[in-house]
Parts: sequence; C-alpha cells; structure tokens
Amino acid sequence: MKDLKHGDDLLRILEALSNPYRLKIIAILHQERQYVSQLARDLGISRPLLYLHLQKLEEVELIRSHHEISENGKAMKYYELDSFNLTLNEQVIAGLADSLTLKKRKE
Repeated sequence: MKDLKHGDDLLRILEALSNPYRLKIIAILHQERQYVSQLARDLGISRPLLYLHLQKLEEVELIRSHHEISENGKAMKYYELDSFNLTLNEQVIAGLADSLTLKKRKE
C-alpha cells in the first residue's frame, strides 16, 4: 500500500474496507494466500461476486494476485495480502483534509 498523500486515497481505502466480505477476505489472506475457488467456498459467495470484492481491495493495493499452473496443468489465480499499516487519527485526517476532492451534490 502506498503512503497516503491525498485525502481521496484515504477515502478509497476506507471504502474498500467498508464491506464485511472484504474484511473477511483480508482475514483469510492474513493466514495464507488463497486461490479464487477456495476463497469463494470459504466465504459462501459466487466467484463473480468475489471478483468484485477482490478488485476493490486490489485497486487500493491491500492485496495482489498472480497466476500459477497447478500440477494437472490448470491455471489458478492466487491472491495474497500486501502488508499494510493504516494509521487513522485526527492528525492524519487534518493533514489530508485540504487535498480532498469535494463533489457538489445534485439538488
């Protein structure tokens, strides 16, 4: 995970972490790397839904993926956790506040 240099980076990370499935994915990957089919079984969700969650976590560099070929020649996509340490306190928020992109609400 990159250092937080922009308030929008913090928002993207918080958004990625705001889903219970994504937190469970991080917990599983904290134990060991895992391939997609096993992750889907562990979480009890479909692979397409799992891919949506994995994509969110990968976009903010909390996890990474790579392909491997199994002994029987099958291509398998593995995911593993990128080590991260997220400090969140009033100083961090104050330091990033000026760099936030504020979007106007539709009225």
